[in-house]
Amino acid sequence: MAALGWLTPRRRPATARSVLAGEAAAEAARKSALPDGTEELPALHEGAREPVFPVAGDARAAAFFDLDNTVMQGAAIFHFGRGLYKRKFFERRELTRFAWQQAWFRLAGVEDPEHMQDARDSALSIVKGHRVSELMSIGEEIYDEYMADRIWPGTRALAQAHLDAGQRVWLVTAAPVETATIIARRLGLTGALGTVAESVDGVYTGRLVGEPLHGPAKAEAVRALAAAEGLDLERCAAYSDSHNDIPMLSLVGHPYAINPDSKLRKHARSLDWRLRDYRTGRKAAKVGIPAAAGVGALAGGTAAAVALHRRRR
Repeated sequence: MAALGWLTPRRRPATARSVLAGEAAAEAARKSALPDGTEELPALHEGAREPVFPVAGDARAAAFFDLDNTVMQGAAIFHFGRGLYKRKFFERRELTRFAWQQAWFRLAGVEDPEHMQDARDSALSIVKGHRVSELMSIGEEIYDEYMADRIWPGTRALAQAHLDAGQRVWLVTAAPVETATIIARRLGLTGALGTVAESVDGVYTGRLVGEPLHGPAKAEAVRALAAAEGLDLERCAAYSDSHNDIPMLSLVGHPYAINPDSKLRKHARSLDWRLRDYRTGRKAAKVGIPAAAGVGALAGGTAAAVALHRRRR
């Protein structure tokens, strides 16, 4: 188990630990993915015109969605922490720390490295010695209690557009892979790439495999999964709210900034990436919805404007 780990305001090159984390996440994601029954399509012949995006039935295309504040309001690890506290996994003083970190996350709209490191260490210590199956079962309950009503309808509509086109859709998050997999399954997505905690004989050891799936590690996970699944990243899409995910967004041919922080918004505008903001119901200055998403995304955006009046995060 792990929360968001280290971060810096600048892009960092992949390290051996981030590569290890990415490869571990890709392996775990493939093992837990839902069968999709799609068949690989032949490559476009030279000189052929690229079809309208997303391409229906394109088995070499997929979509990758960040989780926290892209698909769901707030941070999954903090909601998970609330659920564990309710089940007496830890003491009130630790809940207070979780609550303070979540308040910062929502009000500041940025990921604080010290808070995220603290949350990661707390999560690892809390689950050490517990069985993976136990945490998966509890995670299902926690999703219903704290997460289900925090899904952004607009982003959910975008994910559904890819699914309707026959493409695979993956969550990519620094949240624990078990938590991410539960959320992906509940949303009907293909699977999830998340931080992998070490376990022996089905019991958590309190250590990570590599490092948290954050920043460059996310890009490494997407790269590893694409290689294993035969995906063409130029035909794939990625969605995120955070400038920390620029390495992942830069990998694909169709990057999207969703509910972007100020640094990502600036970067996206400079590269003419598509933007969408569901936090207040307003459209971003430059909106680009995939052609096949059209009605679904617009409906989701309208639902967000009517139903979601909370401040971001």
